[in-house]
Amino acid sequence: MLIVGLMSGTSYDAVDVAVARFRRDGDTLWMSPLGTVGLPFDDALRDAVAAVLPPGSTTIEAVCRLDTRLGQVFADAAAAGVELAGGAADLVVSPGQTVFHWVADGRAMGTLQLGAPSFVAARTGLPVLSDLRGADIAVGGQGAPLVPAFDALLLAPDPDRPVPDRDGPRAALNLGGIANLTVVAPDRPVTGYDVGPANALIDAAAARYHAAPYDRDGRFAAAGTVDPDLLALLLAEPYLRRPPPKSTGKELFHAGYLDDRLAAHGRAVRPDDVIATLTELTARTVAAECDRHGVTEVVAAGGGVRNPVLMSRLRDLGTGRWRLRTTDDRGIPAQAKEAYAFALLGWLSAHGLPGALPSVTGARTAAVLGSWTPGPPPGPARRTGGPPRRLRVQS
Repeated sequence: MLIVGLMSGTSYDAVDVAVARFRRDGDTLWMSPLGTVGLPFDDALRDAVAAVLPPGSTTIEAVCRLDTRLGQVFADAAAAGVELAGGAADLVVSPGQTVFHWVADGRAMGTLQLGAPSFVAARTGLPVLSDLRGADIAVGGQGAPLVPAFDALLLAPDPDRPVPDRDGPRAALNLGGIANLTVVAPDRPVTGYDVGPANALIDAAAARYHAAPYDRDGRFAAAGTVDPDLLALLLAEPYLRRPPPKSTGKELFHAGYLDDRLAAHGRAVRPDDVIATLTELTARTVAAECDRHGVTEVVAAGGGVRNPVLMSRLRDLGTGRWRLRTTDDRGIPAQAKEAYAFALLGWLSAHGLPGALPSVTGARTAAVLGSWTPGPPPGPARRTGGPPRRLRVQS
């Protein structure tokens, strides 16, 4: 089965497209990565997404317009994916752009992703799987993170490999707007959750102080010095101490959140010192969770792997306990890992198999994910007779 996977994360700067062919052989699912491409959002679209995110207010008209615009952008991305696939694919997975994840008292109550899938189906002529988080929330789960299903299979011990390959728990780390961690160990259920902010607050500070969408190559952090008092204040965030299952996003970690923490700090901090401190916050929170689970290897992906300051701090903090690698070492481009993960979730749903792990999301039962938008019927179906002229009821 050949699947086009799309992904736009909490940084809402581009759609990542990944094309993969899946083949099952007994208990092993083989994935052949066939290519990736990224379609950047233009400034107007980035601004439109930012405008509807918390703590801002919006209107139903703005939501409708954005849903349509995102659907058209995802349709362009899907068409690029089909082209990468050689002009033919079986389905598209388009999870949409998350604009709100409703969590109350630690429980996910609802979630909203925009990007009308009908535009994707109309553009590609393929069935489209969307709304992947809702099914898990409906059975008591967090609806996030969903990538652990991919991580659990990727990091599963291979019985044909020597024992050192299974020398302890291993973790998959995604450094997007939010840091997600999946822990895979042979003697316990898979654990996965949102650790806290990865790039979300760094991006907010880079935009504020340097009019930049992110800290390219970590140069702002490298020019600054960690402020220990501000770091201590940030590390006191209650979410960081909450036990999993848990999920979060920019409904908590946004520019207004940073304003509040800087105000509580009570004294001026140099802009690059703020960015250096936020980078250290990400490294410290991730490292603490890796240590808590006793992992021996961390396989990282996401935009944060391009930040050498962040990656260097993670390596330093893991010295002697765990080694840090990227998914590139396993044949999966770090920037496109989540798009490949959603392609896998599409394969699972197409085969009636659950894609959310209750041990990760806290759901009562494992859910088959997504809602299907059919593409146009195949040619012969369109040519079979004309439209009916009447309806009759037969008992």
